[in-house]
Amino acid sequence: MQEKINQYIAEIEAYSTKVADEIEQFRIKWAGRKGILNDLFEEFKQVPNDQKKVLGQEMNRLKTAVQAKLDDLIASTASAGSDNAEKEDMTRPTGAYAPGTRHPLSTVRREILEIFERIGFTVADGPEIEDDWHVFSGLNFPPEHPARDMQDTFFIEKNPDMVLRTHTSSVQVRMMETQKPPLRIVMPGRVFRNEAISSRAHCQFHQIEGLYIDEGVSFADMKQTLLYFAQEFFGKAKIRLRPSYFPFTEPSAEMDVYWGLNSEADYRITKGTGWLEILGCGMVDPNVLSASGIDPEKYSGFAFGMGIERITMLRYQIDDLRMYFENDVRFLRQFDRMV
Repeated sequence: MQEKINQYIAEIEAYSTKVADEIEQFRIKWAGRKGILNDLFEEFKQVPNDQKKVLGQEMNRLKTAVQAKLDDLIASTASAGSDNAEKEDMTRPTGAYAPGTRHPLSTVRREILEIFERIGFTVADGPEIEDDWHVFSGLNFPPEHPARDMQDTFFIEKNPDMVLRTHTSSVQVRMMETQKPPLRIVMPGRVFRNEAISSRAHCQFHQIEGLYIDEGVSFADMKQTLLYFAQEFFGKAKIRLRPSYFPFTEPSAEMDVYWGLNSEADYRITKGTGWLEILGCGMVDPNVLSASGIDPEKYSGFAFGMGIERITMLRYQIDDLRMYFENDVRFLRQFDRMV
């Protein structure tokens, strides 16, 4: 056993490394629970009593040699790390973080606004907490209209006359009250609906609405404006207008674009028709003009509105609304090159 201890001490004194993983392996080999020292102490129990004093001293010498070598190795590694730290520029960017990008909703919102700005529309904004007049009454909503019901609107508890706007049309009313025609504006913003009937429903979403009022504005002007939008944004040259109803426009219509049937996805999203609904539109009701102090005998106009979430889903073939709000980095990184 004496000879074995001498060999171990020689081996320990000759060992050298500055690699942290190798130092840890050295510690486990010699001082670990199943290491050489532990095995020797088990073997020491079988040594005759008359030899234990001498061998015990040698065992302690081996244990001290192991600890001393560990201390030296750790100290030399720390010193080397310190030297490297002095040489390294710690303020240098690591490149570990990818640059941020615009959210797909922001990208689509910006593109839509730019299209209408090219043909003379300006951007307007208004408050998200509005009074009943600007959200409903000024837009020809009768008192019994279902949109006023608690199932569709968030009312302010301490002031029932105040609501979270259900559409950006409230900005139209404010603009008509404060500015004289001609008016040519687009209004982006958040709107709120009390829609808790579906796991995919969200109480908040985004709209862009447009308004054009001037002398002699016709339905044909509206159709040509919206055709221009469809061509610029979707690259689609064919649209159709289907009769519909909105309290603030008369006549009213839903606009579809011909999406085509070139793929299985086209069949799915158009339900086999090739046509896809994009937005609602119509000629501004004379009652809405009168309510805001505009002479309906002299002026006419058209309005339109679309949901940014829906337009974005069509642009990027996104299947689930919830993906917009979950901020899953795996989803957002797909749009890095689309900004």
